[in-house]
Amino acid sequence: MRRADRLFQIIQVLRRTRKPLTADAIAAELETSKRTIYRDIATLIGQRVPIRGEAGMGYILEKGFDLPPLMLTPDEIEAAVLGAQWVAGHADPTLSRAADDLIAKIADTVPERLRPFVLEPASRARPVWRSEPDRIDMVRTRAQIHEGRKIALRYRDEQGRDSERTIWPVAIGYLEAVRLLAAWCELRNDFRSFRTDRVVDADYLGEKYPERRDVLRAKWRQSLVWERPSDT
Repeated sequence: MRRADRLFQIIQVLRRTRKPLTADAIAAELETSKRTIYRDIATLIGQRVPIRGEAGMGYILEKGFDLPPLMLTPDEIEAAVLGAQWVAGHADPTLSRAADDLIAKIADTVPERLRPFVLEPASRARPVWRSEPDRIDMVRTRAQIHEGRKIALRYRDEQGRDSERTIWPVAIGYLEAVRLLAAWCELRNDFRSFRTDRVVDADYLGEKYPERRDVLRAKWRQSLVWERPSDT
């Protein structure tokens, strides 16, 4: 690996973690020596890259530092395009269009030598072969998640029984053929997953739920992440 590429990769490794990383861990990922990492980090700090830490304790990249957004490696381009292909074939229409737009923007922005990785990728996601229609406004649902606001649902279970729930939406899971809305359910006083194709009606409330959104999400992650929707 060229030294310029290695310096860039060190920044990338530090960007993806919030905890200090030791030179040993960085060296193992980049398949180089710890001595080389120490030297490279000293170079980056000398170039005013805001890296904090010291030998033996680990290093962390301070918040607010960023690189030009499309300084992408070929593998990063393949990953982005593959992910966008999957979203284009499996997500709701708004996200699907956004995924197609993303691929076009990457193709227009990357250097000419990298354009084949966008237009002729080695990896490809399978187009969706069947999909249950969403019976909920996915754009508004995502907005409620970001804003930490409640949704009142009328939901029909697998046996065709209706129930009314007030939920605190957390995340939407895009599976192969269906979407699951993960939420805290006030009726069951627990986390539940709701299939978006089984929603009968949804009322998007202006009321914010009392839990901080990041705290609620952390609790959800500690629970069963995507349990099978149940009748309870």
